[in-house]
Amino acid sequence: MIQAGEDAPDFTASVATAGGELETLTLSDRLEDAPVVLAFFPAAFSGTCTDEVGAIQDDADRFADAGGTVVGVSTDLPWALRAFAEAEGLSFPLVGDHDRTAVEAYGVTADFEDLAIHDVARRSVFVIDGSGTVTYAWAADHPGQEPPYEDVLAATRAAES
Repeated sequence: MIQAGEDAPDFTASVATAGGELETLTLSDRLEDAPVVLAFFPAAFSGTCTDEVGAIQDDADRFADAGGTVVGVSTDLPWALRAFAEAEGLSFPLVGDHDRTAVEAYGVTADFEDLAIHDVARRSVFVIDGSGTVTYAWAADHPGQEPPYEDVLAATRAAES
């Protein structure tokens, strides 16, 4: 897994718009809006993932006040993520990393053998500063664990200054 102090791997992934068209999001293009908070999650519409994106949305103003730009990343298809974002009222983009470029580059691929689910994103969060350096890295020990949101917010504030 990528650690704090390392360069953030760049990637391009798909985002489905409200109209269903595909657009791309490239991390390096978002660095001008740094710090960027990448929140990887295993699966749209699953219990803990719904709780996680809801908690991030609830803190959207705090992330904005800290200068942060949040981007959710999952291996789900972009159209499923668009439906998930609409159902949850999310104001931040969810990108579909269906070819697993980002999850592999960040070292956060997960398998849930007991559920027969393979090659999804491990729940993890990375804060990336404007120079493209990871300043904070966290990964869940188990699928039901949510990120330490206050720590993520503190890291976002620190990366912004």
